[in-house]
Amino acid sequence: MQKKHKDKSKLESGSWSLEAEAASSLRMIAWEITGVCNLKCAHCRASAISERNPNELSTEECFALIDNIVSFSNPVIILTGGEPLMREDVFDIAKYGMGKGLRMVIATNGTLITDDIARKMAEVGIPRVSVSLDSAIPEVHDKFRGVKGAFEASLKGLEAAKRAGVEFQINTTITKRNIDEIEDILNLTIKIGAVAHHIFLLVPTGRGKELANEEIPPEDYEKVLNWFYDKKKEVPIQLKATCAPHFYRVMRQRAKEEGGKITVQTHGLDAMTRGCLGGTSFCFISHLGQIQPCGYLEIDCGNARKKPFKEIWENSKIFNDLRDFSKLEGKCGICEYKKVCGGCRARAYARTGNYLAEEPYCVYEPKAKQGERIKG
Repeated sequence: MQKKHKDKSKLESGSWSLEAEAASSLRMIAWEITGVCNLKCAHCRASAISERNPNELSTEECFALIDNIVSFSNPVIILTGGEPLMREDVFDIAKYGMGKGLRMVIATNGTLITDDIARKMAEVGIPRVSVSLDSAIPEVHDKFRGVKGAFEASLKGLEAAKRAGVEFQINTTITKRNIDEIEDILNLTIKIGAVAHHIFLLVPTGRGKELANEEIPPEDYEKVLNWFYDKKKEVPIQLKATCAPHFYRVMRQRAKEEGGKITVQTHGLDAMTRGCLGGTSFCFISHLGQIQPCGYLEIDCGNARKKPFKEIWENSKIFNDLRDFSKLEGKCGICEYKKVCGGCRARAYARTGNYLAEEPYCVYEPKAKQGERIKG
C-alpha cells in the first residue's frame, strides 16, 4: 500500500504549498492494459476495438514494467482500457502490483462485473473501481455508450461490487447532451452508494473528435465548475474535477471571496494536488507500451519495451517541458494561477498542435493581461 502520511489534507488560503514538492513526483499512472472493449462509447479516448491486439504487452512484460515502476516510485495505478476486464490476466497483473506495495484500482464500464468478478477484486485487494455513468436516463446513457442495456448492466455490476465490499466511484464526462442533468447524475451517484463522483470535461481525442460540436462552451464550463465547488460543501461523498484544471483556480477565487480556506485531500484516491497533471505527477501507458503525458495527449514520450520506464519518466523532453511552467505560452504563461492550474495541455495540443499553448477553454483573463489592456 502507499506509504502513510501524517497529514492527509492541507489547509490553503492563497498559494498552493505543494508547489514546493518535486514536480516530477509520480503519484498516479493510468495504464491501458488492453485496447479491446465490449462497448462503443461516442467519446472514447482510445477508439477501443472489438478484437485484442496480439502486440499488447504480455503478462511477463507487465510484471517487468511494475518492477521498474516500484524501483523509484509508489504511484496509484489505474488499470484501464478499452475494458480491462476483457483481459484474462487482469487480476494476475493487479495481484502482482499489490504484492509490490502498489495501490491498484480498476477503471471499468461496469457491465462485466459479476458476483464472481467482484469477489476476485476483493480477494486481490482492489481498493476501488470506477464506473462511468453519463446520464441518469438509461436510454441516453446507452446511446452515448453505443450498446443497448449498458446502463442497467453497469448498475448490476455496481451492486455486485457493493455486495463484495469493493468501493466504487462514478465518473461522468460532461457534454452538451448531459449538462442539464448533472444534478440528477450526482443524486443517482449518491443514491447507489458511490464513495466519490469525478466529473470529466470532454477532450477532443479518439472518438471524442467526432463530438467536437458537443463540447460545452467555455462559459458553461465555468458555470459547471462553480456548481461543483458549491456541491462539494453539500454532499456526503468526495467530488473531484478531472481534465478540468480551471477548477483549481475557481477554488481559490471562491475561497478568497468567501474569506475562508481551502481544505483538500492531497493523498490517496481522491487526491487533489493541481490542475493538469500530465507529465508532472501523472502519465499514461498504452497497451503497446507507449508512454504519454496523459491518455488524451497523444504524444510519444518513449516506449517501455525499448527503454526503462524510470528513464522515460525522468528524461523525456516532453515531460520536462511540462514540468517547467515558465514554458507555458499565451495567457497561460502569464497567468498567476499557472502553477495550480496549468490549463489542459491535451486541449491546447488538439487545437494548436502545441502542447505548451494556452488552454482554449478558459474564460479567465490573467491580471497581467488585464493590466496590459488598461495601459493600452
